[in-house]
Amino acid sequence: MTDGTRLLARTQEIAEEVLFPGALETDAATVVPVARLDALAVAGLYGLFGPPEAGGLGADPVTGALVTEVLAGACLTTSFVWTQHHSAVLTVARAAPEALRTEWLAPLCRGDRRAGVAFAGLRRPGPPLLTARPAGSGWILNGSAPWVSGWGRIDVVHTAARDLEGNVVWLLVDATASGTLQVEPLELAAVNASATVALRFNDHEVHAARLTLIEPMATWIVRDEAGLSRNGAFPLGVARRCSSLADTDAFDGELISCRRLLGESTRETVAEARAWAADLAVRAASALVASGGGRSVLVSEHAQRLAREAMFLLVFGQTSSIKAAQLRRYRRGSEVILRALEAGRP
Repeated sequence: MTDGTRLLARTQEIAEEVLFPGALETDAATVVPVARLDALAVAGLYGLFGPPEAGGLGADPVTGALVTEVLAGACLTTSFVWTQHHSAVLTVARAAPEALRTEWLAPLCRGDRRAGVAFAGLRRPGPPLLTARPAGSGWILNGSAPWVSGWGRIDVVHTAARDLEGNVVWLLVDATASGTLQVEPLELAAVNASATVALRFNDHEVHAARLTLIEPMATWIVRDEAGLSRNGAFPLGVARRCSSLADTDAFDGELISCRRLLGESTRETVAEARAWAADLAVRAASALVASGGGRSVLVSEHAQRLAREAMFLLVFGQTSSIKAAQLRRYRRGSEVILRALEAGRP
């Protein structure tokens, strides 16, 4: 048995014995129960992409995507909070100053220190939502971070801000409200226990020792685009769980093909691959709801939870190109139906 096979087997065990049995309880909670996250830490999954010399698992992209898919199909809320952590691990491992790497990398890989991430504002056109300027022994942050998940379960937020030259400044910011860091809870229709918040920074100071990386905006755009395929594992996980609960193999072929397309996607094809994955989750969830009949809308049923999660995944990690691909897909579907009706076929 290879290391990757053992890792997937262990992940499947956690998914079926810990996460899925408590998924409805987690869905109804105000914040994901810490025991769910602790189980992932004990299994070493907080260091999924961390280097082995720091206690990480050093997973390759294919194995990492399969691990994510399995966890997402068991409990999307737990896996959503967990996945935010990897930004800090990857950046600290590859680019952080040696002192920060020495202090932070191993605890991050073990899950002793847990991180969220704040970078959604980088994708928005117009003036930066969050700025950073050097001052004294560190950096001063001003502005907002509109989407930070895991509040109350994370120690730091790996935060992206823009400096005066337009570069992206990455800092490990303590996840603690203060007079200069205001927290606004957001109420979500799905994965609400992810404890997602909006942050407001008002001359918030972060010590220079917490700087992980400064990179040109153009470099970040390339990195961001290269990583878009990874988020496709989440809808595939939801789709696979829906198929299992509905006891149907109708989506099996699509799951295999979409997984392959995501793994092989390029800058030119990733938007279509992501659109397909999201659409697949919605259709599989709809099939589960239909197969369950009236009981599917009971809050005690997984069908309604998974349907809401499939909706959430339409916009999770969405870019303008992915949105355009999603809308094209739905327009094409409508056109096919209309042509069939015009031809007299129901």
